Amino acid sequence: MRVVAYFRVSTEKQGRSGLGLDAQRMAVSAYCGGRGCDVVGEFVEVESGKNNDRPELAKALHLAKVTGATLVVAKLDRLSRNVAFLAALQESGASFVAADMPEANELTIHIMAAVAQAERKAISRRTKEALAAAKARGVKLGNPNGAAALARADKGNGASVVAIKAGAERFAADLDPIITDIMGAGITSLRTIAAELNRRGIVTRRGGSWHPCTVRDLLNRRLAA
Repeated sequence: MRVVAYFRVSTEKQGRSGLGLDAQRMAVSAYCGGRGCDVVGEFVEVESGKNNDRPELAKALHLAKVTGATLVVAKLDRLSRNVAFLAALQESGASFVAADMPEANELTIHIMAAVAQAERKAISRRTKEALAAAKARGVKLGNPNGAAALARADKGNGASVVAIKAGAERFAADLDPIITDIMGAGITSLRTIAAELNRRGIVTRRGGSWHPCTVRDLLNRRLAA
């Protein structure tokens, strides 16, 4: 089986450090190793999953087409979580497979993409609604102490948000290969993933134990990467 490997990371930093990229390579390597694949090309894209303008993906698909190869990605979301984008990709006649669910057919992929897209929108909507409700109750949003400290450092509250988000993204990227390994072993529910993380001695970003809700937050951050 001839394949073209396609990897995507969301930031230049992830691309340089290998965070996320190494886990993807491991997943594709494991998939190919068990099938005796002949990798005829490898392409790495540094782009957000929200952006459908992918020059490296276009090159990967072209090579796959001219060589009769199959495009292989580590996870479906490395292609896109946009239903219309995946539908157009399928209609183009491109042959592709996700290493984390190699037996999935076109209908399965379409449904999973639709679910991921709907969940992303739902999370955004719930966050906005919760913030609006809190504001209506007179709650002062943000961390006043943290904001004051940053203000004294001439950084402002925007820097606090960026720093927190960056830290959370780094933490999620560090755990990516562990989560991939756990889910690859058939442990897929929020409760059982939390139990396995605790069994392995992995702590949350705040140093605590894992619960279904903290696992859900971690997986949502992986989807958004």
